Amino acid sequence: MELYHALPFFCYLLGKCFKKGLLGKGLWLLMKLSFIVILSFAICWLPFCTDIEQILQVLRRLFPVDRGLFEDKVANIWCAVSILFKIKTILTKDTQLKLSFALTFLTVLPSCMKLTLQPSLRGFKYGLVCCSLSFFLFSFQVHEKSVLLVSAPVCLVIHEIPFISTWFLLVSTFSMLPLLLKDGLLLSYIVTMLAFLLVCTTSFSIFEKTAEEDLQLKKLSSYLRKYATWLKTFSKVMKSLFFISVTLMSILTLMSATVEPPKHLPDLFPVAVSVVSCLHFLFFLLYFNIIAMWESKDGRNQKKIN
Repeated sequence: MELYHALPFFCYLLGKCFKKGLLGKGLWLLMKLSFIVILSFAICWLPFCTDIEQILQVLRRLFPVDRGLFEDKVANIWCAVSILFKIKTILTKDTQLKLSFALTFLTVLPSCMKLTLQPSLRGFKYGLVCCSLSFFLFSFQVHEKSVLLVSAPVCLVIHEIPFISTWFLLVSTFSMLPLLLKDGLLLSYIVTMLAFLLVCTTSFSIFEKTAEEDLQLKKLSSYLRKYATWLKTFSKVMKSLFFISVTLMSILTLMSATVEPPKHLPDLFPVAVSVVSCLHFLFFLLYFNIIAMWESKDGRNQKKIN
């Protein structure tokens, strides 16, 4: 799971300890949690502790600083920004590492603080999504397939917000298109994407659940509507954005598979896929953080009413 999922687990359990009080049962739970964490860490490291060189090898694998900020065309912020600002050549590796750590820490902080102060199972699921997506977008040396560590917790909330979850899972698969083409999986990619969209459309009725209440954004949209009257057509706007997104992904898929890129821009299509996917992920990060921070109480109340 790496830190993608471990951090929300820790914040949730720590919040439960604080909720029970540090002078009573909570203190005992905190001690047990600390013991389990230390014991698990020791068991994981035990096979490698026989040789200092093995320990160093594990650390290099866990923290691949020598490999640079990013490789290939991963759909995170660093690859997207490097099109305009060559981060890997302008900034030193030490500065890149600090910048990556700072942005990752700042983007996971809101959901982790919320989860620690107000622990709940629902908040925990959204905390998993927010933290894993922040790590994917901003952390150092991310692999393209790491988006699957974000997709897993999104599947946990697909019954609560089926429209956005389906949209995210489509984009996450699309973001790996260059890898899938390299492995000759274009047909499998197309078939599974269409089948997944069909299943979600029929099973979750995703296009019927784009209202403010269904997206759990009623509180935010009511506030924004005072300044943006176009939000009265909120459902139509979300549907339009979805169809534009799917159309754009379809066009890039077709061009990546059939069109030969210019010789002076051999990575044109992989870069385009990465940038488009990254813009989607930034939108999803904002959305899930809004849900985690502002809409948790409304969501619980809405479930009770229903």
